[in-house]
Amino acid sequence: MRQALTQAKRAGDRGEVPVGAVVVSGGKVLSRGYNRPVGQNDPTAHAEVVAIRKAGRRRGNYRLVGCDLYVTLEPCAMCLGAAVQARLRRVVFGALDPKSGAVRSVMRFPFRKMNHRPELKGGLLAEECSRALKGFFVSQRVAPCNGHFRRSRRGGRVVEGDGLENRYPEQSGSWVRIPPSPPVQSPGVKRHQRT
Repeated sequence: MRQALTQAKRAGDRGEVPVGAVVVSGGKVLSRGYNRPVGQNDPTAHAEVVAIRKAGRRRGNYRLVGCDLYVTLEPCAMCLGAAVQARLRRVVFGALDPKSGAVRSVMRFPFRKMNHRPELKGGLLAEECSRALKGFFVSQRVAPCNGHFRRSRRGGRVVEGDGLENRYPEQSGSWVRIPPSPPVQSPGVKRHQRT
């Protein structure tokens, strides 16, 4: 898990959410990965998926039978699905993820319906893993401008007061007003107009 924490630091240094993962086989590290969705413009580039892909290439097989995955944050449903497809023996995670954790925080992954179930263990170095995440998010906070907008350190991202993000790469580093969406009217429903 300490090597996964090192990978998490690499992600944080690159402006990504600091999550790191390591695939181990026979007590030896087979691959490492860290979060890269922003830098690679790839929503599937979670640390777990990056590490599983590297391990598969290194082994020359998409099945990672007998391998263990160590990750600093409770995996989401996508990452647990990848662990099942790779036939990982064990998934060990550090901190719980109250936003998208699929082991026990947000949902319980439906392993009973799957053809493979890895052994799951949580809480390994949980305090250190949690501290790394909290430190990252504290460093990302910026005071509101005019009480409505915040700006992240990632340049082209503008965050509206309600937390929804919009990307304007052509105006990187500038403040952009995000207009509210017009109300949606269902088709076939007519509004009454006063005469």
